[in-house]
Amino acid sequence: MSLYAAAAAMEALEGSGYIRSAGHRLGIIFCVTAGCVQYTRRFYDEAWRNPAIASPVLFPETVFNAPSSHLAALLESSCVNYTLVGDPGTFLQGLALAAGWLLDGRVDSCLVAGAEEIDWLTADAHRRFSRGVVCGEGAGAVYLSCQSPADNLGTELIAITGPRLYLNGMSRVQAIREMRAELPSAGAEALLCDSLAGWPARDRAEMEAWSDWDGARLSPRRMLGEGLMAAGAWQCVAALDRLREGRHSTALVSMTGSHQQAIGACFSTGTNG
Repeated sequence: MSLYAAAAAMEALEGSGYIRSAGHRLGIIFCVTAGCVQYTRRFYDEAWRNPAIASPVLFPETVFNAPSSHLAALLESSCVNYTLVGDPGTFLQGLALAAGWLLDGRVDSCLVAGAEEIDWLTADAHRRFSRGVVCGEGAGAVYLSCQSPADNLGTELIAITGPRLYLNGMSRVQAIREMRAELPSAGAEALLCDSLAGWPARDRAEMEAWSDWDGARLSPRRMLGEGLMAAGAWQCVAALDRLREGRHSTALVSMTGSHQQAIGACFSTGTNG
């Protein structure tokens, strides 16, 4: 997982023109759902087989914030570093937290990464509870800064909605509709990047809530699989890529989390074209 996160982080930083300098405070927010399942499986396998010779070196790699610490070491960042655990919608909460740090002056810039690794444990869980979903793995990262970009390819985070939690008194369709109502209005030229995964039982609520959307639509999970937190990051990266290519001036991101929340975001190039 650390390798996936490192690759995504370096690509995001390179694409933003980030140059490390003395005194620059780079914050890091790492988002994850399942965690380091491969190291956890290996650790418990050794412990069950023979506790006397189980390797203690594996244990530190089982904790949720291990990849985040690796990422901070790689980027030589000693600034604030958080790990957020939740369903894929938590990636947008990570972006909201990063924006808050920037506005409060806690950091000069912030990297938000979401990563996931596949293992037979998570694959079997999907088979038992979400049969029909194709699993995926990988990472994605978004770099935020208050500084104006050096070129005209910069994009802006306009809004992130509050989370609409899946509770007894609120259906998924209602949660998504309330999230959608909180997003800024967008014209027919805008892009909708949704979380449809090609599995009818999983997609039904989001399809119903956005059934009247007539604009362009992109569903990364249909192509890349259900990557949990990585899939949440992929949605944002795909939307931002479309904006940087000049194909849209506004992009809405709709995330129907696997078990916690519906949450959305709006990005813009700040142009009318």
